[in-house]
Amino acid sequence: MTTTELPPARTKGSDFTPLARQVRESGLMRRRTGYYTASIALNLLGTAAVWVGVAMTGSWWSVLLAVPAALLSARTGFLGHDAGHKQIASSARTNRRLGLLLGDLMLGMSHGWWNAKHNLHHAHPNHAERDPDVGAGPLVWTPEQAAERHPALAWLSRNQAWLFFPMLTLEGLSLKVSSIGDLKNRDPRDRWIEGALLAAHLVGYLALAFLLMPPAVALVFIAVHQAVLGVHLGCAFAPNHKGMPMPGPDDDWDHLRRQVLTSRNIRGGRITDWMLGGLNYQVEHHLFPGLPRPALSEVQPMVRAHCAKLGLPYTETGLIDSYAQALRHLDSVA
Repeated sequence: MTTTELPPARTKGSDFTPLARQVRESGLMRRRTGYYTASIALNLLGTAAVWVGVAMTGSWWSVLLAVPAALLSARTGFLGHDAGHKQIASSARTNRRLGLLLGDLMLGMSHGWWNAKHNLHHAHPNHAERDPDVGAGPLVWTPEQAAERHPALAWLSRNQAWLFFPMLTLEGLSLKVSSIGDLKNRDPRDRWIEGALLAAHLVGYLALAFLLMPPAVALVFIAVHQAVLGVHLGCAFAPNHKGMPMPGPDDDWDHLRRQVLTSRNIRGGRITDWMLGGLNYQVEHHLFPGLPRPALSEVQPMVRAHCAKLGLPYTETGLIDSYAQALRHLDSVA
């Protein structure tokens, strides 16, 4: 199991409590209703504008609009992520409804399936046995996973660093397939609700594509849309933990160390914030998952200062370097 050096020893009591109190008293945990209302409205208008553009062209030029469509779909995913963490509304019911509309209906991704998986990730980040995001699958994340690989997949493991970005082109479709496959695990009421919303998305998406474009153009549009969406989402999630320390079964880290040591922030400005949906503040997001996205940058100085006071490593790097670190990790474990 890949581990890091022993983290700095804990002080007496909880090292997270003073930071949590400081953030709570700062008022930054308050809901940003105006921000999210505007973000959802602009995203809906942008998505509608893309499809109007498709209807007006209805030719091979329409394929060019698949790129902004993918960027807007990724924004939808980021907003669904925030709803899943109850960042948007004060009511759990309202957040769930937003998650269903943004995830199931607009994106074709099950809110229930993703939320359950993502909560496990937050509880045990980068733990090979508990975090589903680093479980063995098409890619392997630890030498132990690589050693247990079926011989027929050995070539894939050996070349996974080179194949990482090409494989991301399938991530958009993979999310949809996994969502449909997981419906059997939902309770009957949620299964019907999410099944109906996923079906409505699929029917509506295909109807728009094939009614507004010739069949060949529609197929290429869908392929480009889903491929760019998959790469975009993968590029937003890959820098966060890949290549960071992976706690072993005997590592007993408290909440602060479990979240900080396994997470990596990405430096940048407003463009980086927009492209990565706020996930570039991964350390702060993991420490305070309910913190609204606009407040992440405001909390960062508090978190950085608190880590420095404890002698706890606070990892922050550039976007390109983060990908290099992730790819080196993939290559090393293979």
